[in-house]
Amino acid sequence: MHDSPILIVIIIAVFIIIIAYSMYFSKEAVVRRKLRSMEGKRISDFQSGEVAKVKGSIKYVGDTLTAPLSGRKCAFYHVLVEERRSNGKNSHWVTIIEEEIASTLIIKDGNSYALIETKMIKNYLLEDAQYSSGFLNDASETLQSYLKKHDRDSVSWIGLNNAIRYKEGILEEGELIAVTGKGNWKRKSEIKLDIPAEKILVIGAHDNEPVYFSDDPVVLE
Repeated sequence: MHDSPILIVIIIAVFIIIIAYSMYFSKEAVVRRKLRSMEGKRISDFQSGEVAKVKGSIKYVGDTLTAPLSGRKCAFYHVLVEERRSNGKNSHWVTIIEEEIASTLIIKDGNSYALIETKMIKNYLLEDAQYSSGFLNDASETLQSYLKKHDRDSVSWIGLNNAIRYKEGILEEGELIAVTGKGNWKRKSEIKLDIPAEKILVIGAHDNEPVYFSDDPVVLE
């Protein structure tokens, strides 16, 4: 009986820690905080060597991608697949696949263009396509194919559906995003992309800081 108050305190403390993490240390929170803290500029006003934030709409240049779950055309996609695992009376979600792929990532602001380097990035995309499979809910052929590609299966070894949720976020043409990083102007001849501008701003990582970007309306205000 004497252990009950201590147990309640521990549960409350764990709950507070989880909330604090989601509000401050999660990838979503880090990206939002970084983008909201940076000075905003038009692409045309950016100075070479400067670190600042710009906003622009996605412009397809060169090859594009096909999002693996929804089949949508895009310039970038992020997929997160989680499986519910049980331990006695408790259960929790475990990430079994996380994948992000970029093609040539270009944004446009007026008549100015910026190329986002994707070697070192941290991003948060709105997950606008979500699916699930589990009890009495078989995974579609598309979802099962994606799992197989990553050596996973929607069905357990005893033939029962695993409880899995699938989330996908993409950047498609015309979508507005905010980006921050170190910018440098380069001539079109250096970049060799079919862009109707003589100079293009190249936004990259700097001093071990990644390029941050998001399509979250909170950072676009």
